[in-house]
Amino acid sequence: MRSPFDGSEVGRLQRPSLHTVEQAIAGAAAVFPKTRRIPTFERAAILRKIADTLRVRNESLARTLAREAGKPIKAARTEAERAVATFLSAASEVERRAGDVLPLDVNEASLGRWGVLRRVPVGPVCAITPFNFPLNLCAHKVAPAIAVGAPIVHKPASQTPLSALALAEIVHEAGWPAEAYVVLPVTGEAGEKIALDPRLPIVSFTGSAEVGWRLKGLAPKKRVWLELGGNAAAIVHSDADVASAAARCAAGGFGYAGQSCIALQRTLVHRPVFAAFRDAFVAATRKLTSGDPLDDSTDVGPMISTADADRIESWLEEAVAQGAELLCGGKRTGNVIEPMVLVNTKREMRVECEEVFGPIVTLSPYDTFAEALQRANDSRFGLQAGLFTQDIDRIQQAFDTLEVGGLIVNDVPTWRADRMPYGGVKDSGVGREGPAYAMDEYTEPRLLVFKS
Repeated sequence: MRSPFDGSEVGRLQRPSLHTVEQAIAGAAAVFPKTRRIPTFERAAILRKIADTLRVRNESLARTLAREAGKPIKAARTEAERAVATFLSAASEVERRAGDVLPLDVNEASLGRWGVLRRVPVGPVCAITPFNFPLNLCAHKVAPAIAVGAPIVHKPASQTPLSALALAEIVHEAGWPAEAYVVLPVTGEAGEKIALDPRLPIVSFTGSAEVGWRLKGLAPKKRVWLELGGNAAAIVHSDADVASAAARCAAGGFGYAGQSCIALQRTLVHRPVFAAFRDAFVAATRKLTSGDPLDDSTDVGPMISTADADRIESWLEEAVAQGAELLCGGKRTGNVIEPMVLVNTKREMRVECEEVFGPIVTLSPYDTFAEALQRANDSRFGLQAGLFTQDIDRIQQAFDTLEVGGLIVNDVPTWRADRMPYGGVKDSGVGREGPAYAMDEYTEPRLLVFKS
């Protein structure tokens, strides 16, 4: 494995054999009767021990993230801190969770009957995670699984397996059975076979829309939960704090070189403030530092691969050839590309209608708020959107109209709290992350009826 920044070696791995993969799946299935019966207090204690160790090892984990994923070290430290919060949230939720008591005597035929409804784990989980948040997105799969008592077989991204392997070590040290969390750094083809294995009835996938929907189509009897791509828009109306909005949009569009499914990509600005916002946004973008992810001053690190850096350059060249104007950025050094701001873009350009997943943000003026909402919705994706305004009626109108999983008011769509229900609509996926909501995805209701 080599760093996406300078090509230096960051680790060596041996891919698991088919025999090892089979052992992992069989082991998860065999240990499920044990893990599902681990008492609540023990599961909560394990989750808190994991959080404690993550907190202690923050710096080493952050450096692993920076080296294998090219994530700027200050953002990597934040990710490691978020993983702590994710496990603590799961611990809190497992202790808080209660079933329902149902009165069933709603007619004479059911006189004297009442029910108890509780949620039970469906079975072992196949988790598949991407490269861009190789620790905290693992936490979002693993923490709720431990919370409900479900084993996990985990296929991490090929570019970033080290963080998942480090997490597995921490999870096992905390007392979770070794066979109940196995990390398999296999190829995508082998990962698909794991996902389709009938002994793993739950598939929790975060990654590209193409791969995710393919898996769902191949496994109609499974619970396939998808967190996929985005094409995030932010709307900046004329009553917003333009300077503050510009600063937040620069951070939301270019953090980790835009390699996030909720990275701001399309910025729609009310025409009366468009020029002021444009100038402030370009100025904020130029202040960002690109370079070595291990340097504390770096804001924008490398693209995850040379192929992705090449793709971003070609999309930029294509947009400029079709009439877009580059206001700043675009200089490339290795896999590091300076953040780019584009204006005069058209809907059919890939930088507008597809998921860029790189350091490009487009700026477009709008005349009416209804037009802005329509343009924000004009995408096959629907993960999150941002809205900058002080008008409660516009907020309500946007909330009623925008086809997204979440609307973030007076901030960028890139904002996320780890305990909130996170996920999208349309091609952005199905299901919700956040420990409490993932626990619902991993479980099913079971009813007990009493007759007095």
